[in-house]
Amino acid sequence: MDALDVSRWQFGITTVYHFLLVPLTIGLAPIVAAMQTMWVITGKDSWYRLTKFFGKLFLVNFALGVATGIVQEFQFGMNWSEYSRFVGDVFGAPLALEGLVAFFLESTFLGLWIFGWQRLPKVVHLATIWLVAIGVNASAYFIIAANSWMQHPVGAVYNTDTGRAELVDFWAMLTNNTALAAFPHAVAGSFLTAATFVAGIAGWWMVRNARRGDVGPSSEARSMFRPAARLAFVVMIASGAALAITGDVQGKLMFEQQPMKMASAESLCHTETGASFSILTIGTHNNCDSVQHIVAIPGLTSFLAKSDLDATVQGVTELQQQYEEQYGPGNYRPNLFVTYWAFRMMIGLAAGSAVLALAGLWVTRGGRVPDQRWFSRLSLLAIPTPFLANSAGWIFTEMGRQPWIVAPNPSGVDMIRLTVDQGVSDHPVALVAASLATFTVLYAGLGAVWFLLMRRYVQAGPLEHDRHPHDDDGDDTDADARPLSFAY
Repeated sequence: MDALDVSRWQFGITTVYHFLLVPLTIGLAPIVAAMQTMWVITGKDSWYRLTKFFGKLFLVNFALGVATGIVQEFQFGMNWSEYSRFVGDVFGAPLALEGLVAFFLESTFLGLWIFGWQRLPKVVHLATIWLVAIGVNASAYFIIAANSWMQHPVGAVYNTDTGRAELVDFWAMLTNNTALAAFPHAVAGSFLTAATFVAGIAGWWMVRNARRGDVGPSSEARSMFRPAARLAFVVMIASGAALAITGDVQGKLMFEQQPMKMASAESLCHTETGASFSILTIGTHNNCDSVQHIVAIPGLTSFLAKSDLDATVQGVTELQQQYEEQYGPGNYRPNLFVTYWAFRMMIGLAAGSAVLALAGLWVTRGGRVPDQRWFSRLSLLAIPTPFLANSAGWIFTEMGRQPWIVAPNPSGVDMIRLTVDQGVSDHPVALVAASLATFTVLYAGLGAVWFLLMRRYVQAGPLEHDRHPHDDDGDDTDADARPLSFAY
């Protein structure tokens, strides 16, 4: 492998790892805020303990997400210096806003939330966690706006003297239709991830307590874990529907802006009218003509592209010829094997959440508290599925854009485009390989720390000392102040 291949592997490994943590942070912050809101409204101690319990898990995930995210921006300058030189004027604005506005908002108010228990009035303290939730989602939007510019450059011009893209309309960048479509899809995926996480943990605890016979009116299984699970099931259904709708919008934009990615998602070798969507294929994919679609849904790919079962979808071969005429000799096809299966993993793995939501709504209907072992196992098995589905979607989005690191806008400035091999730094292979090995080992260690901490706090469950402290006069503002505790 050369420096380009090793640099791509490093960025891919660190990005996929980081993106495992991001959706849970984006989705869990509003869910924790909703739990605290329920406590403020109802005064029930169960919602208070749930807020503290899932708040701990949120903080662990947030801390690891920040640590792994910092590396991503450093890599732009280390391994992708030519890319940074080309887009630096464009990327400076959204990344600065992400740091100065969104991250400042979320980190500041997260500190107030952690140390503000019993120090701040209830409503003010509640506002801090909602501001954290707003901050993490605003942070996501600025990052997605930057990435969407790479998918569909707008609001910029090409400076022939410097050979760089220069931003001339920041508002056009923020309102890029690619970003406006990608953001709700990413947020819906994040809510599905967080809701599955909450439902899986609550479902496991619910069954565990029920099998011990703890199912009375005031039991934790009934008063705490069942309401948390029911809330999560509803969020899962709503976010799943939102994913389908926003995914359809993105597919149609993809057909207009990056038709090669659309063709690669289906391994569609040649232009077809009424193109089907395959469920199962055989063949090597990257040898396009060897692909045989065994099980397929007629017209579905055409429908995804244009809401028309008989629409014509360009094939990989014809698009390759077109791009060679437009941009010169080169291979403009992404890795079809990766794009084809990543697209199907993105859709298929989301089914794990759907199964848990439907099964959970059924076994908890009419006030029931389930004690079936199969539901406990299903709850745990479903937790990783949306994490993996999000990662598969991200892989498809980025790999499907290859060989472009900045894809050309079909109706935009002709020279604002950059291939991956043009963006890489000129480093010795050994240096980049050493960096790759270091980050891989480091991230593996961080992954083990994340898993062990999460398992430890999940198994410990909501702690007795996390019950809400009350003074004799019922006013909790003068009670013993304790920040969000990680102690047993």
